[in-house]
Amino acid sequence: MPHSWNVRIRPAAICAGLSLSLALSLSLALLAASPAEAELFEAKTYTLKNGMEVVVLPRHLAPVVFQVVVYKVGAADGEKAKNGVAHFLEHLMFKATKKMAAGQFSQDVDRLGGTDNAFTNQDMTAYHQEFAAEHLPAIMAAEADRMVNLQLDDSVVLPERDVILNERGQTVESDPGSRLAEAMNAATFQNHPYGLPIIGWRHEMESYSTEDALNFYRRWYAPNNAILIVAGDVEPEAVRALAEKNFGPLSARDLPERVRLQEPPPEAARRLALSSPEVEHPSMWRRYVSESYRTAGLTKGDNAPYALSLLAEVMGGGAVGRLYKQLVITDGVALSAGASYNGDPRDYGSFTFYVSPRNPAELDKAEKAVDAEIGKLLKDGVTEQELADAKKRLLMDAAKSRDSLNGPALLVAEALAGGETMEDIQAWPDRIEAVTTADVMKAAKAVLVPENSVTSTLTPEAPADANADANADANAAEPTP
Repeated sequence: MPHSWNVRIRPAAICAGLSLSLALSLSLALLAASPAEAELFEAKTYTLKNGMEVVVLPRHLAPVVFQVVVYKVGAADGEKAKNGVAHFLEHLMFKATKKMAAGQFSQDVDRLGGTDNAFTNQDMTAYHQEFAAEHLPAIMAAEADRMVNLQLDDSVVLPERDVILNERGQTVESDPGSRLAEAMNAATFQNHPYGLPIIGWRHEMESYSTEDALNFYRRWYAPNNAILIVAGDVEPEAVRALAEKNFGPLSARDLPERVRLQEPPPEAARRLALSSPEVEHPSMWRRYVSESYRTAGLTKGDNAPYALSLLAEVMGGGAVGRLYKQLVITDGVALSAGASYNGDPRDYGSFTFYVSPRNPAELDKAEKAVDAEIGKLLKDGVTEQELADAKKRLLMDAAKSRDSLNGPALLVAEALAGGETMEDIQAWPDRIEAVTTADVMKAAKAVLVPENSVTSTLTPEAPADANADANADANAAEPTP
């Protein structure tokens, strides 16, 4: 069953593996382009009469196509006590339709020499395939079929419920890092549904029914709630004609409003700790809630997400980031250290620091070293040279992403599903270039405040005899009443 339940992509995360000379050529071309020319991708967009969006990303490197259909609904849109149904339905979309037998979709893609998969995150559900360009008509027709003709009953739904319960056991409950990440999400978002797990809570998953899946399908799966993205060896007008033929006849539906509870202002820093015998080396994460690309875009002139992207590059840009250079190379206190920014979600973004100590017994020391770097940042700011270098690295990564087939398509998918526009995507290089050191510090000081943070630590569990010895020593040290 092709699936996964989370993915995050941005230009800086896409590596096309192109040669250094080609990467430099593309990067220099991007850096030298005037604002009107500095579009991230060649793209054509259309809207069908039923409201379905179509984006074509021509790339004639090989006779191959990557197709993705995105539904603008995700785990955060679930019903009360049915969290995770979006991911459950993702599994069920590979069952039978009026035209296809259960599993036939993937079998047909495989028979044609292609691959297919799907994923769900908080804001979207996506189904994608990669195949020879000549098979686009057949695979697009099959995708349109399962948009409206899915056939479900207890005989297929209930066994698949067991599959996702097993998936939760394997990917979350048996992995201490995943358990801590789930707890960290819940602590970060105390009211908003981003605090709920994408895959669902086990006790709610056990109650999923055929009607739950069908209700979600009928409510959200419609052409006017979908985006078709086709990248590769295609001509835009030919894709438009195929989309009109396959998706055009499907009727639009009345869609419910995406109502989501909002977070209250943060009042106190939160801290989590998890120890497990399955952990070999300790680590620490600290997350701060921030604006996302969409929410910042609602406020004219707010460039905080672009400033935070550059701040993450200054602080956590691999071996040249401040944290790695100071904590790993200079001080030798850490094995790894860095920072990242995620602005893709529809409602809230996040800025995260992480560190893993060189000496397993010195996690506290490594965390204090991260604190010191944050304090230095807030006191002294970033330099013009640091910012200029960070811009060059991000713009080079953006240029590299052009040479990928599925990378740009998935980037566009996530951005559009998160509420951005193609204009936002295409303007990304210009908006990065426009950020000043003052912008970076304004965003940093707004986000990096203690009460806005959740810190989590993952440590090995001490052996039982070591715990007993420690307790005995502590008891011996206590004065007698």
